[in-house]
Amino acid sequence: MSTRMEWVGLLRHGQSTGNVAREEAESDGREVIDIAERDADVPLTELGAQQAEAAGDWLVRHPVDVVVASPYVRSAETARIALAAAARQGARVPEQVTIDERLRDRELGVLDLLTTKGVRERWPDELRRKQRHGKFYYRPPGGESWADVVLRLRSLLRELHADAAGQRVLLVAHEMTVFALRYLLEGVPEPELLRIAARTEVSNGSFTAWQHGADGRYRLTAEQETGHLHAADTPPTEDDDAAASLA
Repeated sequence: MSTRMEWVGLLRHGQSTGNVAREEAESDGREVIDIAERDADVPLTELGAQQAEAAGDWLVRHPVDVVVASPYVRSAETARIALAAAARQGARVPEQVTIDERLRDRELGVLDLLTTKGVRERWPDELRRKQRHGKFYYRPPGGESWADVVLRLRSLLRELHADAAGQRVLLVAHEMTVFALRYLLEGVPEPELLRIAARTEVSNGSFTAWQHGADGRYRLTAEQETGHLHAADTPPTEDDDAAASLA
């Protein structure tokens, strides 16, 4: 009997109003991003909802047994819309989405809502501290390091290995989750992981997936796929999360 999930997929949430506000603030050279809601409550844009709808086509071709989503509105709504779209096409979908706070986005603490310029102008000492500790272990005041995110995801995966052994599990979450899963599922070491992150664009509405093999290892089988978006004439979007990248 398998003690691992058969397959793990990650759907990044559709474009959110926060993604758009961040891009506008960076383009305008502002220090602060104008987002009224707390991060957990930022909703999808109309385009983001269309991206989630298109994700349903991908799920028709890649059915899943279990879906676990971040509690953040943009991820939970993406999961709901994608599963409903797949069900309308006759796909087998889980009866419910499990919400788990361990899939939440990385918390940036004092750097939250700051643009590249804002971080450099207001927290120059933090940039120097990050250079000393390295991106993987640097934790902004009041926030999380990459390692912190990995720790909570490790706990979630341990439970899923036990509760969903032999099943196909879809996680609906955030850009950071992709890299944390590569670290945990594939065993990608820290230096290589950071090199991968520097050159990888995780589009809104894209899928990344891993298949569990007979040798007991997970192998990457889908890498930020966006073909379903293009097929639906729905453009993929990327969020250059400047404050997060500086952190």
